[in-house]
Amino acid sequence: MEKDDIVSSIILELRRGTLILSVLSQLDHPMYGYNLVTLLSEKGISIEANTLYPLLRRLESQGILLSKWDTQESSKPRKYYIRTDLGDDIYEIIKAQWMNTIKTMNSLLMKEES
Repeated sequence: MEKDDIVSSIILELRRGTLILSVLSQLDHPMYGYNLVTLLSEKGISIEANTLYPLLRRLESQGILLSKWDTQESSKPRKYYIRTDLGDDIYEIIKAQWMNTIKTMNSLLMKEES
């Protein structure tokens, strides 16, 4: 396996691990899928619709998200997602874990630069 392939594979693994946290961070208010793709992209997190929608469905099936169809706002019906109370709790736990991981990793990585 070539170095570029190995690096790409590792970066993909890191990215997959952050997508759930990225999505949950934005769903403290109702948002539909395309809007979420656009918002995350603007914030530097690229996610394809064919990755996002299965993720949203899985989080909904786990009780982390709630969805609701809105057929009144526009001519095109949109499915809005929002975190549930369980989703809020889970989000706060994994966010705290993420912050701890960042602190630990920064400590490790800064040691390398010394």
